[in-house]
Parts: sequence; C-alpha cells; structure tokens
Amino acid sequence: MTLRIDVSGAPSERVRFAASPLAELTAMLHVLAEPGHHPQLADWAADVWAGMRPELAERLREAEFLWRSSQADFLIPARPRATLAEELDDVDRIDDETYVTAALVTTCGSNRVHFRGASPLTDTTARERALEVAQARGALQEAFSERLLADPATVRARVRHTLEACAGAFFEDAWAGVAVRLASDLRVKNDLLQRDGIRAALASVSGAVTLAEDGDCIIVDKVQDKATAARGAGVTFIPSVFGSPHLVAVHAPGWHPVVQYPVAEPAPSEPVSLETVTLRLEALAHPVRLRLLRTLARGPHTTSELAHFWELTPPEVSRHLTVLRRAGLITPRREGRYVRYTLNLPDLTALGTDVLRAVLR
Repeated sequence: MTLRIDVSGAPSERVRFAASPLAELTAMLHVLAEPGHHPQLADWAADVWAGMRPELAERLREAEFLWRSSQADFLIPARPRATLAEELDDVDRIDDETYVTAALVTTCGSNRVHFRGASPLTDTTARERALEVAQARGALQEAFSERLLADPATVRARVRHTLEACAGAFFEDAWAGVAVRLASDLRVKNDLLQRDGIRAALASVSGAVTLAEDGDCIIVDKVQDKATAARGAGVTFIPSVFGSPHLVAVHAPGWHPVVQYPVAEPAPSEPVSLETVTLRLEALAHPVRLRLLRTLARGPHTTSELAHFWELTPPEVSRHLTVLRRAGLITPRREGRYVRYTLNLPDLTALGTDVLRAVLR
C-alpha cells in the first residue's frame, strides 16, 4: 500500500527541504499524547507533563485530536518559516471553512473521514456526519467539535494561544536542542539534491520513499492507498527529530503535498517495507512453516532432513521453504552436493519492531 504523489506538472524545484518549528512542535505534542509510540522519548514526555501548568495540560488534552491519531494538515506547513510565530500567522490566514474541515477530518478518526468537498460549517449533512463520528470517539472529541462548529473564531484563537503557551513551557528548549541535527540533515539533503538529483535525495530520506522509474511520481510506503498531485507547488520535505518513527504525509485535496520524515539516528537501520512485513507475517501464518522454523532454529538442515523429521514429502517441504525464503526468513547455502537452509534470526527477531514501524509509519 502506498501514497503516490504526482510531480509531473511541478516546477523544476519539484522537491524542497526545509525545517518547520510548527511541524516539530506538532511532533512533540503527538509524543505527549502518545508516548507509547516513542519509547525513546518517554522520559522527556514524563518530565514535560510533570512540569506543566495544569491550565496548559487541560488545554492540550481538549485539543489533542489535532495531533494525536494524525496531524491536522495546517500544522504541517508547505511553506515553512523561520519562527513559530510566523507559521502561526500563516495558519491564521486560512479561512474558517478550510480550517474547520481540516480539523474535523483529522479529529474524526484514524480513517480520516472526508466530507466530499462540503464544509461542515455550511453543509448540514457534513455537519451531522462530523458530529456523529466525533461523538463515537468520546466526550472530549464531541465537545471540541461542537465548539469549533459553533464558534470557529474563538476556538481558533484558543488553539493558537495554546500553541504559543507551549513555546515557553517546553518547545523553545526542545527546539534549541534539535536545531543542530535538523540543520545538519538539511545540508545533507540539499547537497544531494543539487549534486545527484531528486532520486538520491529521496533515497536519503527513507527507504520508504522512492521516485518512480519515469521520475514523475514520488512513492511513499504508507498503510493506505492514496494519491495526490503536487501540481505547480512541488513537494515539501520536513525533517523531524521528535517525529520518529512516523512518516507523516499531507495529501488531502486542496493542500500542497508535505512529507515530515524522521531524522536518521547516528547508526540508522533501513526500514523494512510494508510488503516485506506482510510477506513475513503470511509466511508465519502456516503451522507447517512454523514447525520448519523451529527445527532450523536449532541449526542448518536440508530439505530431506526436514521432510524426514516432520514426516512430510520433500516436495511439500520445498514449497514451504520457498515461501520462507521469499519472505527473507531463511537463507539457502550450498555445501557440496547439499543445500542447507539457515534461519535468519536477526530478521525474525526484528519482526515485531518492523511490524510496529510499518504500522506507525
């Protein structure tokens, strides 16, 4: 499953790399709302919550739907600015219908309920749908949605004030701490873009981001099948330290495509594709293949040895070994006249983490 971004009609600068204070604050807010997604930042999140004023903590919880399960599109800017205040000014320039629709699309669940071009502010059916889904998500979500629909100007001002309060509470210190890493990553990406082109720059972003063979489409390995177009705006890539392991993409109609990607750790491991994760889970779903892996965990074996041990026919074992090999869980090694199969223990061990990263990506 993939997100495909059509860049065929975009200008020569089809891809741009830039840091965004607002996008990084949004990533931090997601960490605070979902610390389980970011175990490496659990101590940071605990310290922030412990030192936060009760009033700000209440405000964050009432609006957390803007960044918890997914991020509101206006919080990941296509044209990053140098300061948080400038980016919040840009958000203020968005009209109420666009703002409210984007907020409710995000807050109405992980399936990103859309309203088929209608605004919940002006369309009764879209409004009822927004409130129906919000109600199903809980009292806080319902109350936030009702207030936003009844008085968007007041709620928008309150959300901005909340984000500004985060600056002094924790964002400014955290932003100063990651600024060097973000700047270093941007230098690498822009150098690659100028020297080696888009394909090389995208490859350095993540193994989950590629350029199609014809060069007209950027493919992002996500958990949903979606498509969007850059049109004349190009695609903005925003590095994030606090966003790891998520790969966040803005792709809704009417919004410029943006991808917020995690800055690599000092010794990064290439992300395993969703296709590979799926192959491995399917391979492990068959009881016979699990039995074969149990035997291979004790050491290399040939097809005949496995067949004899489990009282199966060699062709049957061979078919199962082919599935396991295609999934990358075993490796064949020829030793003279025999081919012995060895368990790829590191890949099997990492499968749980790979599944989590693929889901969270």
